[in-house]
Amino acid sequence: MRPTAFGSKQPPAFDRSWPGGTAAPARPPRPLDGVASDAVVWHLYVHLPFCAHRCGYCDFVTVVGRRGQHAAYVDGLLAELELERELLAPELETIFLGGGTPTFTEPLELERLLHALPPAAEVTVEANPETVTPALAELLFRSGVNRVSLGAQTFQRRLLGVLERVAGPDDVRRAFYHLRDAGFDNISLDLIYGIPGQSPSDLDADIDEALTLRPEHLSCYELEAKPGTRFTHAHGEELRRQPEAMEGYFECVVERLVGAGYRWYETANFCDRTADAGDRDLRSRHNLAYWRGRDYLGLGIGAVSTVGARRWRTTPRLGAYLAALGEGRTPLREYEQLPDSVQREERVMLGLRLDEPLPLAPIAALLDSDALARLERLGLARRVPFENGGLPSPAAAVTLTPQGRLLGDAVTADLLA
Repeated sequence: MRPTAFGSKQPPAFDRSWPGGTAAPARPPRPLDGVASDAVVWHLYVHLPFCAHRCGYCDFVTVVGRRGQHAAYVDGLLAELELERELLAPELETIFLGGGTPTFTEPLELERLLHALPPAAEVTVEANPETVTPALAELLFRSGVNRVSLGAQTFQRRLLGVLERVAGPDDVRRAFYHLRDAGFDNISLDLIYGIPGQSPSDLDADIDEALTLRPEHLSCYELEAKPGTRFTHAHGEELRRQPEAMEGYFECVVERLVGAGYRWYETANFCDRTADAGDRDLRSRHNLAYWRGRDYLGLGIGAVSTVGARRWRTTPRLGAYLAALGEGRTPLREYEQLPDSVQREERVMLGLRLDEPLPLAPIAALLDSDALARLERLGLARRVPFENGGLPSPAAAVTLTPQGRLLGDAVTADLLA
């Protein structure tokens, strides 16, 4: 269960190729199959695909440039929001704007979008450092954004070149302080390890740089170059030699950040828990919703939604998306029914990424009891009392030990019957 880049987008449970998508009617009848008529969604993902250029390792739904279409795309997002608004609570728990590079979107269009979204307790925007100016930071802050995820990836200039990143180390630092000056007190920094040519000392130096900035949150991902990307063609041989080194990098990340006062609350994610952080819970509330199996709605090309027992992915084709919404139709989507067994299995696989106990009762039928006993003897998992609403409950829960979390994939696979 070592983290792979990038876990901050949307969960990978829906990861099939697009061909085979089915057209949706102009407005699907309610209730949808697998969606209760009283379903209320508290978490919203908005995909802004535009980028200045496409990094070689990226396989997300992105569109290079196209500044002339930014306004039309925001129009499409708002039209899609209106088609689905009855699924959403009047006031949301979280909104996450991912991409692509959301902060590459034309500023006036980004501001228009942010002001049109429903109110939410946590509003996160992903940002690439080279796009963050003082004016952009102030725009985000006055538009209700209260959390920014900044894609640093590495502070080593030659490694940024390997990743084909535009920003340099100084751009990362400047962006961070622009956000601070604008009033942001909840900044997340992304780092990647396992970059071709990266040494253990490079990783140590990246962590030193991050700790000097002291962000409230850090996401640290293992580089995962997907088949077919430019990066795999260019660095495939070295990437094939790296798996053994990855475990050492992962352990280094955990040891350094936990030692510096960060809580390792999810496989790839750490939040500040020192006295300077006060009493705030600085975990990503939006990503916690994914890991806890909550319903969420995704807007935009390539976005995934999961509501009740139904999951759907919207077409990744920009032209088809805009044409459908321009005519008042729901864009082309691929739908998938989620049997109860699949939902529970995902709950196990995602829930065990967290440092909080996972209640056993709803998932007991999926678990191999002999494997659980064996993992307990090996010190990789343990059963613990479970608190429900703040009150102790006799229902047991399971959690992985720190050593078990370092071996997470293998341990989870062993637990699933």
